[in-house]
Amino acid sequence: MATYLYRIGKFAYRRKGAVLSVWLIILVLMGVGAATLSGPTKDSFSIPGTPAQQAQDLMAERFPDAPNPMDSLSARYVVQAPAGTTLADPANVKAMDDMLASIRGIDKVADSAKVDPATATPEQAAKALVNPVTGNDSMVAMFKEKAAAAGTSETRAVDDARALSPLSADGTVGYVEVPFSGDFADLDQALRDSINSAADVGRAEGLNVQVSGSAAQEAEMPGGVTELIGIAVAAVVLAITFGSLVAAGLPLLTAIIGIAIGSLGITVATGFMDLSSMTPTLAIMIGLAVAIDYSLFIMSRFRHELTLTDNRAEAAGRAVGTAGSAVVFAGLTVIIALVALRVVGIPFLSDMGAAAAFTVLIAVLIALTLLPAILGMFGRKAFAGKIPFLSKRAEESENDDSGKPKLALRFITAVVRRPLVPLIGGVVLLGALALPATGLSLALPSEATGDPATSARQAYDLIDEGFGDGRNGPLIAVVDAKDASVPAGEAFAEVVSTISSFGDVQNAQVVGVNEAGNTAQVLITPKSGPTDPATMDLVGSLRGAEAGLNDSIGVSYGITGQTALEGDVSDTLKDALVPYLAVVVGLAFILLLLVFRSILVPLTATLGFLLSVLATFGATVAIFQHGWLGIISNPQPLVSFMPIFLIGVVFGLAMDYQVFLVTRMREEYVHGASAKEAVTIGFNHGARVVSAAAVIMISVFGAFIAEPNSFIKSIGFALAAAVFFDAFIVRMVIIPSVMALLGDKAWWLPKWLDKILPNVDIEGEKLSKALRDEKEAELQSASA
Repeated sequence: MATYLYRIGKFAYRRKGAVLSVWLIILVLMGVGAATLSGPTKDSFSIPGTPAQQAQDLMAERFPDAPNPMDSLSARYVVQAPAGTTLADPANVKAMDDMLASIRGIDKVADSAKVDPATATPEQAAKALVNPVTGNDSMVAMFKEKAAAAGTSETRAVDDARALSPLSADGTVGYVEVPFSGDFADLDQALRDSINSAADVGRAEGLNVQVSGSAAQEAEMPGGVTELIGIAVAAVVLAITFGSLVAAGLPLLTAIIGIAIGSLGITVATGFMDLSSMTPTLAIMIGLAVAIDYSLFIMSRFRHELTLTDNRAEAAGRAVGTAGSAVVFAGLTVIIALVALRVVGIPFLSDMGAAAAFTVLIAVLIALTLLPAILGMFGRKAFAGKIPFLSKRAEESENDDSGKPKLALRFITAVVRRPLVPLIGGVVLLGALALPATGLSLALPSEATGDPATSARQAYDLIDEGFGDGRNGPLIAVVDAKDASVPAGEAFAEVVSTISSFGDVQNAQVVGVNEAGNTAQVLITPKSGPTDPATMDLVGSLRGAEAGLNDSIGVSYGITGQTALEGDVSDTLKDALVPYLAVVVGLAFILLLLVFRSILVPLTATLGFLLSVLATFGATVAIFQHGWLGIISNPQPLVSFMPIFLIGVVFGLAMDYQVFLVTRMREEYVHGASAKEAVTIGFNHGARVVSAAAVIMISVFGAFIAEPNSFIKSIGFALAAAVFFDAFIVRMVIIPSVMALLGDKAWWLPKWLDKILPNVDIEGEKLSKALRDEKEAELQSASA
C-alpha cells in the first residue's frame, strides 16, 4: 500500500493542475446539485417493524383519510388566562376569538378548519377551529346527549368529555389544535412567522399564548459560527506546530474544501432520502475534525521528509506513502464504525452514520490527493510566513540532535522506566470518571426535554399544569375486531373496559371507528407523563393484556402514539448495542491486526477504547444529566441514540490515534530497534503531532457545545471529552506503559497467522527498500 500511495502523492504533486481541476469540478457539481436537487430534512424517529409502528401502519391502512401524525403539519396554541381570571371571562373570550380569526387567515391552515363555527353547519363545525370555552361546553353537552341515548352513565360521559376537553377543569388553560395542509416540505419561515403573528394577537390582549407542534418548531440556527470557532483554534494550534502561517493554512484550506464537498453532497441526498436536521451538522462536526487531522499528519511527515531530501515531489510521495498509509487505515476504522450503524436497523441512525462516513471518506481522499497538489502549487513557499520563535521550535522538533531532550522524550523515558505507575494511575483516573455513568437515563428529543426558554416547552408545561401529566403523552390502541367472535361494538367496549382497569389509566374511550366498522381507535390518557418510566411500563402491561382478549373474543389491538413509538426506539437501541459492538470491534480488530501484525496491540487498543468511552459516558452524564458544574441550565436525560452513535464514532477516533502513534513505534521496531527503544523513539517522534491533532479535534468538537440543539450540544461535549481521555490518557499514558511492560511480546504473532495475513506495509518498509534499490541502480548507471 505504501508504494501505491507514494506514487499517488508524487503524481498529485507533479500534476497539480489536473488534480486541482478535478476537485474543483467536483465542488462545482456538488454545489449545482445542492441548489437544484435538495429537499427538506425530517426529524422522524420511527423504526419499521416495532410494535408501535405496526399499530401505526394498521391505523393508516384502516383509516386512510386520517392524517399521519409522523408526517403531517399541525400547531397547538396553548392559552392561559391572566392571573385572577378564567378564559370564560368576556375579555378573554374576545381575545381568543380575535386570535382564532387571525389563525384562520393563515394561508396553509386546512380549509376544513377555516370555517367560522358561528355560521357553519354541524358537520363543518365539528372540524372548525373552536374557542376552548365554547368548545368545552359543546363537548360536554354532546357527550351527555349520547350517554342518554345509549343509556350509559352521565358521570362516565362527563369523564370522557373532560379527557378530550380543550379547557382545563379550573378554566384557566385551554388549547386549540390547528391542522395545516401539506407536509414537512411545505414548512418554511413564512409559515412560522404567520403562526407566531397569530399568537401575538392573543398576547397583545393580555393572554399568555405559547405554541408547539410540528409546524411551529423553531428553525435551526444557521450553521457556521461553531465551525468558525473550531477552525480558529485549529489555526492557532497548526501555527504553533509548524511555525509557519502558510503551512498552518494548508490543512485548513483542504479541510474546508472537503467539508464543502461533503456538506453539499449531504444536501443533495436530502432530495432523495429522509435525513434528520441533525445529520448535516453531525457530519460536518466529524468531517471537519478528521479532515484537519489527516492533512496535519501528512504535512508533518512532508516537513520531516524535507530534512532528508531536496526533491520536494519525492518528499510529498514519501509523506503520502508513509503517513498516508496511517491516514487510510485510520479513516477506514472511522468509516467502518459509522457505516456499521446500519446493523442497528434504525433508518435515521443508519443515514446519520452514512452521511458522516461520506465526509470522512472525502477527508481521506482530499488528504491523499488534493493536499500534495496544493503543496506542489506552493512549492518552496509551503512553509513561508515563518513565525519567530515558533518556527525555530518547529524545526528543532525534526532534529533529535538539537540540544537537550524534548518534553515528550523526557516523559516517555520516565513511563518506560516505571510503566506500572502511569498504567495504574491512568486506569484508576478513568474508572473514577466513569462512575456517574451508572445513573445513565435516556430519552428521545421532545418538547418535554426542550429548553424551558422555548415556546414549545412552555406550551408543554402549561398543558401539564392545566390538564395533568398524561395529556401530553396520550396512547392510542388500534383495535382490530375483523375476526372477533362477538359484534364489533361489543369487542370495542370489552377492550376499553380492560384498558380502563389498569391503575395508571386516567381515561380510555373510543374516538373513531372506520367505515367498515371493524377497527376502532381507543384514546388512552395515562396518569403519568411521556418521560415517566411508569408510562412505558403501562404500555408493556397493555400489550401483555392483548393475548387474553384475543383468546377469549378474537379481538386484537396494538398500542401506538408518540410515547410508545419513542419507547420502542429506545428498546431497539438497547437490544442492538451488543451486536453493533461485536461487528464494529470485530472488523476493526481485523483491520488493526493487518496494520500492526500483532495480537496484543489490537487487543490492548480495544480495551483502552472501553476505558475512554466509559469515562466519556460518566462525564457526559454528570454534566448534561445531573447538571454538575452548572454548565447546563436544563439537565435532561441523554438522547437515547447518543450512546450507540458515540460508541461508534469514539471507537473510530480512538483507533486513529492508536494507528498514528503506534505505527511509528512499529516502524522503529521493524527497522531494528528493541521493543522499549521503539516505544521511546516512536512516541518521541509522534507525540507532538498527535497532541496537536487531539487539541484540534477537541476544539472542533467542543465548539459545537454552543449549538442550540440538545443532541448536537451533548455529542459535541462527549466527543471532545472522549478525544481528550483517549489521546492524552489512554494512547499517551496507558498504551505506552502496557507496551513497555510487554516488550517483544507486544509484537507476537503466531507463525501460521503471519503466513496468511497480507502484508499491507503501513510502515513503508517495502517502499524504503524500493527507493534504496532505485537509488543504487541510478548510482551504478551513472558510474557505468
